Amino acid sequence: MARLRDRHGRGMRGPGVVPKVPGEPVLRTRRERFDDLALGIVTEIDGRWQERLGLIEYAVEETPVVLDGMRSQDPDGEPVPLSALTRGTGTTPTRLVLFRQPIEHRCESRSELELLVLSVVVERIAELLGIEAEQVDPRYDGED
Repeated sequence: MARLRDRHGRGMRGPGVVPKVPGEPVLRTRRERFDDLALGIVTEIDGRWQERLGLIEYAVEETPVVLDGMRSQDPDGEPVPLSALTRGTGTTPTRLVLFRQPIEHRCESRSELELLVLSVVVERIAELLGIEAEQVDPRYDGED
């Protein structure tokens, strides 16, 4: 019978899961999972509205830029933004940035995270198009 512990009473040492490809992690990071989620939602909505949206660039950043030592709130006590929208001019595209950490901080489950990312993207696209958010995606529920 194989020994499960060494002579010092410790268990097995080393990785619990051996990767199939050496040097490539088996488990994905939170950032990678969030990026995939955001990409799926953005791709679907952008594909539906591409003709009216024109050139738009999507990005995910960890947090909004911290200015003058501000951490969780701005000077007026407003909460940290979940996204930023910069309208394009001339040759620069419109840019929609999702802030991963503030979004994840407000969610307790994967389904809540999906709904919040969907809501943020839909509201910003609706703002760009000048229409109601409910028209952008039928899954949107504005009662949050």
